[in-house]
Amino acid sequence: MASIRLNPFISVIVLFLTAVFANACSVAESKNEQAAANAASAKTADPAKKGAAIKIEANGPADVVRVFYGHLREKRFREAIYLTNLRPAIEGLSDTELKDFQVDLENVARHVPTEIEINGEIVSGDQATVTAKLQGEELDKPELQELRLRKEKDVWVILTVDETAEKRIRQEGKLYLRNLRIETHHGEAKAMLDRIARAQMAFAAQNGGKYGEMRALVDGKLLASDVLSAESTGYTYVVTVTDSGSKYYATATPAEYGKSGLMSFLVRLSEKGSPLLSGKDAGGKPLQN
Repeated sequence: MASIRLNPFISVIVLFLTAVFANACSVAESKNEQAAANAASAKTADPAKKGAAIKIEANGPADVVRVFYGHLREKRFREAIYLTNLRPAIEGLSDTELKDFQVDLENVARHVPTEIEINGEIVSGDQATVTAKLQGEELDKPELQELRLRKEKDVWVILTVDETAEKRIRQEGKLYLRNLRIETHHGEAKAMLDRIARAQMAFAAQNGGKYGEMRALVDGKLLASDVLSAESTGYTYVVTVTDSGSKYYATATPAEYGKSGLMSFLVRLSEKGSPLLSGKDAGGKPLQN
């Protein structure tokens, strides 16, 4: 990965914080909370603001960006999100409820580099842009990213989502993250079934028109092993081969109905042998062929 920029909401990955890297935005916080955030980040951020190419003023836009990455790197997720305009989505969440997103958040946090070089800050009224050079696994390819901020009650907030999403967050409150994760998993489940269908086409081409069981597809390196687990997509997948191998169907079922997904999906072959996808809310049960 060249940087910590990620595709927004491709996984719960994911979820809301990925938008920080994809869209670069922010949240409101009180002066006291801002001061507390700066104090907490002191453990991980050099007081001299090591790596900065510009002078960083306390509580200014660049400082908020620095503190945000410090919190994220040290897995202080609530503090990090409070610095963005996603704050209303977690204010009502208890610590236990927030832990439901722990795996997703840690997946994002592990891509945060040890040092963030902040080399630009432009302030225009209550709007600001901070430019930071971020490095990922390919250390020879640093990438400049711009983060937008908005001033709210004398506090700078990183903007991670647009106005439409902000409106939705205000309406859904703490349910926003749950709904977003479910929507994301629905898309990933359908994408996984498409991968299975393409893998079956390749397998059949190599095996005289016969389709393969899931393990055969994985062992043949036609499918990645993540299809065997619900960890990455929140869905369990089953391939059933019928008619002596001349047909198959595959199902995707929520691992935790109502939490990781609502819809159940099915891929089956049409009379012409083309894969057909269907889906409906089946109460967490697999769809029948």
